[in-house]
Amino acid sequence: MAAGYAELLRTRYAARLLAGTLVGRLPNATAPIAIVLLTRAEGGSYSLAGGLAAVYGLANAVGQPLLGRAVDLYGQPRVQLPAAVLSALGMVLLTLAGIDPLPLTYAAVALAGVFTPPLEGGLRALWPNVLGREDRVHRAYAMDAVAQEIMFTVGPLLVTLLVALWSPAAALLVINAVGVLGALSVVLSEPSRTWRSGPREAHWLGALRSPGLLALLGSFFFVGLALGSITVAGVAYADDHGREAVYGWLMAALGLGALAGGVVYGARQWAGAPERRLRFIVALLAAGYLPLMLTPGVPAMVVLAAVSGVFLAPALACAFIVVDRHAPRGTVTEAFSWLVTTFGVGAAVGTGAAGPAVEYGGTAASFAVAAGGGVAALLVLLATRRVLTIPVATPLPTDSVVMPSENDRIGAAEPGFRTGHQA
Repeated sequence: MAAGYAELLRTRYAARLLAGTLVGRLPNATAPIAIVLLTRAEGGSYSLAGGLAAVYGLANAVGQPLLGRAVDLYGQPRVQLPAAVLSALGMVLLTLAGIDPLPLTYAAVALAGVFTPPLEGGLRALWPNVLGREDRVHRAYAMDAVAQEIMFTVGPLLVTLLVALWSPAAALLVINAVGVLGALSVVLSEPSRTWRSGPREAHWLGALRSPGLLALLGSFFFVGLALGSITVAGVAYADDHGREAVYGWLMAALGLGALAGGVVYGARQWAGAPERRLRFIVALLAAGYLPLMLTPGVPAMVVLAAVSGVFLAPALACAFIVVDRHAPRGTVTEAFSWLVTTFGVGAAVGTGAAGPAVEYGGTAASFAVAAGGGVAALLVLLATRRVLTIPVATPLPTDSVVMPSENDRIGAAEPGFRTGHQA
């Protein structure tokens, strides 16, 4: 398994692009906890901290697809680096303003969120040009999903370490400065500088005019909802058992399960249409959430949490392939950014829904929200299997010229597999 990933990382630019993207996304991965810690250090309430984090998340959800469309239109360097700088400046403004005056505080958080660069979608658009073969690109998607789990585990730990060494404001500044350097590393690379999206048909809906993509987004809204609800349900479970450390064990088990699942999934080649495979993986993902409602003792619950995470990274990796197959030509970065946004919005809704579920139905009811989200995700895929069966080819304008690219032979191997071309 490790040999396959090592082969990918030995490919020219692959390690640099992956590392640069992960470092560049650290500000986004750590923003909620950093905002909460800074607000509390300034004497703000938990309600204010939650409100600011929510504004950041909403602004991020709005900005990702818009910036993704801009990347498809104007290229990566012209969008990614300026966006990273503006987002970092928003966080600098937050540290300078503190929580007074509040309008300025909210404006700073909104600025940081809306200009978060779409590095995640940008990396997935670059993989075909860097890796060439379809099977290697699919493995890179799995590696990407695994790397996300590592980043979202290490990132918060790094913030808390910086806070302990210095202060919440210093942690925020350091993380965002490092994030800009990560984005800079990506956009200065040759693949990023030379990448161009394929010719696109002008349409105000952009990537959202694809029925298959809409079906996928609908499903992964509920996957995000399930994951978001687990974060709240885990806190309730830890409270029930009188130990705060239990929450950490549950989240670590969930992340470890996802990490293991992603590594195993990416280690082999998969035959057949990825849309059909995705339905099977999401069915297993939903099945993994159901036993959480039993809320057994801590050792058994930790095992169930690990099992529930096993199919998350494979589901994401497979979804990346489906996005690429169904995104209209010339909209791939935007399409990947829509997946990020939809997943994030679903997670926010799940977090909001799990709270009342705990209050009115107890811990088991909050885990039922996660189970319901998993089942709903599967039902969406089953109900839309017709539009997800065959990627819809978007007709090109009659005056457009398709430039030759490495992706042409990938597209021949699996219809719809294309992300752009190098100039």
